[in-house]
Amino acid sequence: MDKTFKPRDIEDRWYRAWEDAGYFAPRGNGEAYSIAIPPPNVTGRLHMGHGFQLAIMDALIRYHRMLGRDTLWQVGTDHAGIATQMVVERQLNAEGAGREEIGRERFVERVWDWKEEYGGIITRQLRRMGSSLDWSRERFTMDPDLSALVERVFIELYREGLIYRGRRLVNWDPELLTAISDLEVISEEETGSLWHLRYPLSAGGGEHSGGLTHVTVATTRPETMLGDTAVAVHPEDPRYQGLIGKTLELPLCDRQIPIIADEYVDPEFGSGCVKITPAHDLNDYEIGLRHDLPMINVLTRDARIGDEAPERYRGMDRFAARKLVVEDLERAGLVEKIEAHKMKVPRGDRSGVVIEPFLTRQWYVAVDALAKPAIEAVEDGEIEFVPRNWENTYFAWMRNIQDWCISRQLWWGHRIPAWYDEQDNVYVGAGEAEVRREHGLPDGLVLRQDEDVLDTWFSSALWTFSTLGWTNDRKKEHGDQDSREYFDRFHPTSVLVTGFDIIFFWVARMIMMTLKFTGEIPFRKVYITGLVRDEHGRKMSKSKGNILDPIDLIDGISLPDLIAKRTDGMMQPHLREQVESATRESFPEGIPGYGTDSLRFTFYSLASTGRDIKFDIGRMEGFRNFCNKIWNAARYVRMNTEGKPVAKSIAPADCTVADRWIMDRFEAAAGDIRQAMEQYRFDNASRCLYEFIWNEFCDWYLELSKPVLWNEDEDPAAAAASRRVLLTVLERSLRLLHPFMPFITEEIWQRIAPLLEIEGESIMLQPYPEPSGVEPDAEAAADIEWLKQIVTAVRNIRGEMDISPARQAPVLLRCRKGEDEAAGKARLAQYRRYLMQLAKLESIEWLEGEAPAAATSIQSGTEVLVPLAGLIDVDAEKSRLDREIDKLAKGLRSVQAKLGNPGFVSNAPEKIVAEVREREAQMSTSIAALQAKRSSLEKLTI
Repeated sequence: MDKTFKPRDIEDRWYRAWEDAGYFAPRGNGEAYSIAIPPPNVTGRLHMGHGFQLAIMDALIRYHRMLGRDTLWQVGTDHAGIATQMVVERQLNAEGAGREEIGRERFVERVWDWKEEYGGIITRQLRRMGSSLDWSRERFTMDPDLSALVERVFIELYREGLIYRGRRLVNWDPELLTAISDLEVISEEETGSLWHLRYPLSAGGGEHSGGLTHVTVATTRPETMLGDTAVAVHPEDPRYQGLIGKTLELPLCDRQIPIIADEYVDPEFGSGCVKITPAHDLNDYEIGLRHDLPMINVLTRDARIGDEAPERYRGMDRFAARKLVVEDLERAGLVEKIEAHKMKVPRGDRSGVVIEPFLTRQWYVAVDALAKPAIEAVEDGEIEFVPRNWENTYFAWMRNIQDWCISRQLWWGHRIPAWYDEQDNVYVGAGEAEVRREHGLPDGLVLRQDEDVLDTWFSSALWTFSTLGWTNDRKKEHGDQDSREYFDRFHPTSVLVTGFDIIFFWVARMIMMTLKFTGEIPFRKVYITGLVRDEHGRKMSKSKGNILDPIDLIDGISLPDLIAKRTDGMMQPHLREQVESATRESFPEGIPGYGTDSLRFTFYSLASTGRDIKFDIGRMEGFRNFCNKIWNAARYVRMNTEGKPVAKSIAPADCTVADRWIMDRFEAAAGDIRQAMEQYRFDNASRCLYEFIWNEFCDWYLELSKPVLWNEDEDPAAAAASRRVLLTVLERSLRLLHPFMPFITEEIWQRIAPLLEIEGESIMLQPYPEPSGVEPDAEAAADIEWLKQIVTAVRNIRGEMDISPARQAPVLLRCRKGEDEAAGKARLAQYRRYLMQLAKLESIEWLEGEAPAAATSIQSGTEVLVPLAGLIDVDAEKSRLDREIDKLAKGLRSVQAKLGNPGFVSNAPEKIVAEVREREAQMSTSIAALQAKRSSLEKLTI
């Protein structure tokens, strides 16, 4: 083995070996266990959320594979309608062309060409994460058989009356010219304006107007007033009860609108009057339906003012129209005031433009009938959410579910299987020929297919059963991997790993559609992960400059390349400067590259169920050190076992207390890790692995083995037994660790397994260790705990007294009053050589008589004394400490004076003040530590 662990040297090599050998495919034995990967966008690259979820899924798959389950991790990608179309359109624009110029057929061909050339980036990145996906079954949502199933589902739902076409309000992207889902809308706080506008009462307003000549409404979008069809007040608001049913003159529009009463209105907010624009606001739309109001759409598809608005504004961009509307209202004296106003502005996540609620005709799924069995599946426990509290979120949405808009105004995707004649009669079917045949339409009747495609969430909702060949009734013959046999064996899948943000968009829809068409649930458990945030708890975003790429963390990236990557496409100079500055501060030398195993283990250590995780790159450094620790431990074991006598089996009579103790600790760790995995507590599993391997095996057992191995002549049988224990515990520990750190465990296992004569091609095909059921060895545990406490006490005294670890020291032991002195002396006699070796002692004896001047520590009733004569000059050490304390105290007073100055705290930059406060805390901590050491010198036992 090399002296240092180099992840890049082994990761690609082992992944290719695993994939080429077909280890990721089901092996046909054992109980089925399956996961369907949430299909990443074919246009995409891994982000931290992907990396986190992939790590979780791979640990589950590798764990259950080693438990002897027949495992399938179904892989595939999503066609990502909007994202992919945008990429190809940009290519066309760069060539001086557009999709309209080349036509739909040629454009779709261009998209397929792009997919073939660039669509494999994301799957290569999945491999870099060590994901043991069954690549032989890779699927794509636009594959022919998956597309045929999408078409079939649409047709069947339409024929049952569960799909319909209607005119309703949707999120509209004026740049992409398509409806988009709520998930594709990002609402962030921005500062805008709130205009307070006066709407005059119509002539003859009536005797109950209370002297009012107008009402005041407030809006953040003045241009939408051109489509107002009412003003609403609360029915019990005494100010306006006399006006309900009266009319107002809608400014600039030469028409009257009614004053209506609706409990939606909050009488405490603003004037208590709300303008109602049903075609341009989601809440107003619902009010419009309740009161049967006209719905006037004053915008076009590209967010210009349309023909239903006054002629003066037609054809204007919405924001230019806003400016002119306000000017006209000001000239008419109808603007009461304008206020700065912070509000959530919805923008398209792809285009970045402000989204409009837009009244348009779209295709919808009527979901009420589908929702009921989906709710019951969770209520009855067929599907379990982990953590359980996410069921409440699921129920809240499902019990108030709205019909699902499934059409998108794109060219890339599953085209809607609907045809229209010249009278706009609609015919749905699998192809024009079938439509003509089914409906008996004459050949001369001209039909045109619907231009829209289906929302990508529609095809994703079929994911668990579409990828497993549900529609294919053939038996498995001649290696046919798409047979119904896979569905019958692996569906329902075992668990879905996903984020809480798509419980509605994907999880709920999968449950509804899968129950509807297969009669089965899609998965038995839903493990909900939190969001991956930066070390300060902030959401990762390009504008903040805090995005991390998992591949960069694995392979490393230079500072210039990292800055270029983070600022790519960022047009605003001030944002570029902010991101560059933040990047230089966080990564002054770039990212060195930590390897896949370190990244994965970092994810597991943070994976508390359902909570957002703060990703601190410092943890990766710690877990890279963990890899180095394991590597060096394996080198020690090989050097001390290879070519040397190793017992054929572990005979308890030949085992040292350390051997018995480490096997006992392994049993406990194996049980704890299995329990953590069953509870989806990856943080607990990783902590248990770390503590056992680093602290107990590497730090203690390897050291405890040295006196036995290095003095083999004293007891050859014990040395041979210890070698067996070293190899056995290391090999079994590697298997415990493998689901979490697949690469380093495979590399080391291949070198350790032959020494134990273990046959097998890969660690991933070995059984996962399970507790043997042997009773805990309480005697060994107690003795080793005593030994550890003595060694730790000596090490602590060395540190407190500044005694070099390399300098041998004498140690004395004695019992506290009431303790069993004979037992203590017996332990000392039995474990003297361990103590001498581990604590680097000159001598260790039982104290008889008076104690010399010594530093002491009491551990479990035993007093540990380190005589200081000849080791340190106590008076000189006191003087040195006094000088250090005085120097730090002087600096602390200066810092505290600065912080006590109100002018400094108020006027200095926040970052500078924080740095001074941190310096104050550090100085205070250092002084306290030095004072404690000074105090310990005063308390020396005489």
